[in-house]
Amino acid sequence: MSQTRSALIVDDERDIRELLVLTLGRMGLRVDTAANLAEARELLGRHSYDLCFTDMRLPDGSGIELVGEISRNHPQTPVAMITAFGSMDLAVEALKAGAFDFVSKPVDINVLRGLVRHALELNNAERPKPPPPPPEQASRLLGDSPAMATLRATIAKVARSQAPVYILGESGVGKELVARTIHEQGARAAGPFVPVNCGAIPAELMESEFFGHRKGSFTGAHADKPGLFQAASGGTLFLDEVAELPLPMQVKLLRAIQEKSVRAVGAASEVAVDVRILSATHKDLAQLVADGRFRHDLYYRINVIELKVPPLRERTGDLLQLAGSILQRLSAGQGRATPELTAPAMAALAAYPFPGNVRELENVLERALALADGDSIDAADLHLPQARAPGPAEAGTAQAPAEAVIDLDPGTGALPSYIEQLERAAIQKALEENRWNKTRTAAQLGITFRALRYKLKKLGMD
Repeated sequence: MSQTRSALIVDDERDIRELLVLTLGRMGLRVDTAANLAEARELLGRHSYDLCFTDMRLPDGSGIELVGEISRNHPQTPVAMITAFGSMDLAVEALKAGAFDFVSKPVDINVLRGLVRHALELNNAERPKPPPPPPEQASRLLGDSPAMATLRATIAKVARSQAPVYILGESGVGKELVARTIHEQGARAAGPFVPVNCGAIPAELMESEFFGHRKGSFTGAHADKPGLFQAASGGTLFLDEVAELPLPMQVKLLRAIQEKSVRAVGAASEVAVDVRILSATHKDLAQLVADGRFRHDLYYRINVIELKVPPLRERTGDLLQLAGSILQRLSAGQGRATPELTAPAMAALAAYPFPGNVRELENVLERALALADGDSIDAADLHLPQARAPGPAEAGTAQAPAEAVIDLDPGTGALPSYIEQLERAAIQKALEENRWNKTRTAAQLGITFRALRYKLKKLGMD
């Protein structure tokens, strides 16, 4: 690292200052030290730093004060909090105040070095830019609506931190894309991004999948296997559908996050892991905590920063831009000209609530592109589910979801068409509920995977 990089160490313990000066000096940094807030403020007023470490408790105040001041007055300087062992609540408080990360006493030198590398990477103008996301992902964050502008600004801000981020949003809004974007805009962009669907791992295999196992630790463990935490080392672990974690696994995950270390199944000791945790769910996690189905302490740890991804119905002004981008990408993939949406088609899209959000929009347009004739897509080509108005006897009662209620004109005699529409709506609803996982969708519908594939092809939904 360049000798021009500099760091400020703020701690009233001489031993800690000397340890950090020695470690950072060996990494090529110029280091200044301060024993209290007053000295730190004086140095910050005269110099700019690439990194700052501050103790939580100082003789003339709290390190939290300094974190806030640096975040406001020196936003390009990442600041890390030094906390006493086991003071996780204070570490979370520091992260919420704007700290880049934290390190616990006694300081683990390897953890410290990793933290320094990530912090310096934030302001490294020469670092290689990550490749752009695939078009099918990039299209989901398009839009000029206030909601999307706010989301993109928040992503850029949280990407500069190592704090855990909890991404909240309905199915289909693009939570994984938001997580991937945070990773790619942050200091860990060169490291791996490892997404895992917590609802897709059998409970009995979770510990092995997350933390790895040693050969012979259980029947079938024929070789050592690293876990997801080790696979994400130096990068980001994205826990999708974190609400699906069983309570025993929540305890183990909490410990891994707090201690920044994991123990493989059958191993005698723990190993340090350098991973940023991002998590997401479409469920109301706060309500699950209130119901006793999700641990409050784990929720507190992963929800240091909460980021809400708006549903499509709250950004309807982006609908036509999204539709145009999706159609252009789908058409290019098929080597054909991009068809135009007719005025009735645009009106139909604008009137539909899209409970499946952008993912549903993508599927509707993909189906329409396959079924449409010519160089335009009309409203009829969209095959949007139609809701019927409630009759007098049904007024004031709970209604089935619009996508599951199909109107049938008995005078047409179109029973096969009606049944096909019902089947289509049921499959669409099950796909959305299972995040387009076809194996789980087939199980929910009570049919085989092969039968589901046949029906998807027959109905033009594949």
